[in-house]
Amino acid sequence: MSGDHNFDKSKFGYVFNIQHYSVHDGPGIRTLVFLKGCPLKCQWCSNPESQKNNPELAYNFNKCIGLDQCNRCLKACPNGAIKKSAGNEITIDRQECDSCFKCADACPSHALNVFGNLMSVKEVVDKVEKDSVFYSRSGGGMTLSGGEALVQAEFTTGLLKEAKRRRINTTIETCGYANWESIEKAGQYLDNILYDIKCLDPSKHKEFTGVTNELIIENLKKLRERFPKTAITVRTPVVPGFNDTEEDILAIIKFIKDIQNVKYELLPYHRLGEPKYTYLDREYPFSGFTSVDDERMTLLKKIVQDKFQQ
Repeated sequence: MSGDHNFDKSKFGYVFNIQHYSVHDGPGIRTLVFLKGCPLKCQWCSNPESQKNNPELAYNFNKCIGLDQCNRCLKACPNGAIKKSAGNEITIDRQECDSCFKCADACPSHALNVFGNLMSVKEVVDKVEKDSVFYSRSGGGMTLSGGEALVQAEFTTGLLKEAKRRRINTTIETCGYANWESIEKAGQYLDNILYDIKCLDPSKHKEFTGVTNELIIENLKKLRERFPKTAITVRTPVVPGFNDTEEDILAIIKFIKDIQNVKYELLPYHRLGEPKYTYLDREYPFSGFTSVDDERMTLLKKIVQDKFQQ
């Protein structure tokens, strides 16, 4: 499970979760495959375990049996990276950890676990195909998510190609920040694209996500031209203090209305991923912010509905 890169990236990649029976990430009932790696650093990110490309050690202290009853992780670590704290709990010295993950293998309560496993295309699609009975009845299929699936572009294309070979409907959730060659290769095997447009102001976009939005905007235009029949839904996560004004949403609407055959929807920001920052010894950048209130979301959704009916 170590972060070894010496493998065929078209056949193997790092997956941190496979979620079954989703109804919010493409048509019908879907199986979500979450891939490691993301080029953005969104301050509100709900999947911090997705941000880095390689597997990561996580520690959920709520599951720990305690050093009074168990010290297997201390004995298992060859580098002394697992340490005893003053409060008789364990801490991880991330500088000393070489990601061998022997401590996680030894942990009986799974308080120590690994975000990210190296999996083959066949292993992933085999798991996805087990839900095929739900796909045929609902029009569902496989959705690739992250992180950003196109960080592992070769693996993503391999997954999509194999899914299509097995007649599984395919969708990708993407931030659009990738080189066009990778997007075009993946696009040949996609039935649906869920495409994030977070904000049209490039400086504000960079402040909150770490990158500007020019490449994202350009790639959406190219996608529509190159794959005119592929279903595209633009989605905006509505984040307080970032893009929750009428002006922000109206600007995005104006942009995408010039692109033919594109749907648009808003997603409310949530803080469900905040505890995972603690497991990875990171601070949550958006601490203190609350979700956009229901009244504001209702107003913004009405604006979207009204403008798209014009």
